[in-house]
Amino acid sequence: MKKIGLLVFCFSVLISCKNNNKQENETAYQNDNLTLLKGQFVYYDGAAVLQTTNQIYGVFITEKLKALDKEAQKFKNQKTDMVTVEIRGKVTTAKDEKILWEQKVEVIDIINVAPQQTEDEQNVIKLGN
Repeated sequence: MKKIGLLVFCFSVLISCKNNNKQENETAYQNDNLTLLKGQFVYYDGAAVLQTTNQIYGVFITEKLKALDKEAQKFKNQKTDMVTVEIRGKVTTAKDEKILWEQKVEVIDIINVAPQQTEDEQNVIKLGN
């Protein structure tokens, strides 16, 4: 019985270490004062949001954001669909009249744009046809 308990404990430690590594990689601070962010992105009706595992960022409307949205449109079925992005940007907590999120980011570099991850799609409940 003790061996089974030890085996379950070791398995749970391995699983939690794996999850912690994934979360650490979603926000990485760089030496050039830019932050590497990976998460779900949506730009709709003049507002943009980037959601990582640990944080939600309001995104400043810039030409680079519009370029990111243009790439994201390739993977959207509806205007409000989110896509997975990896960007480098300047993160700030300065007050802004338009963006009310505490954390804000200005997109500097677009690294990757991909369809929304399938794990997230399994957690979505769609109503209607």
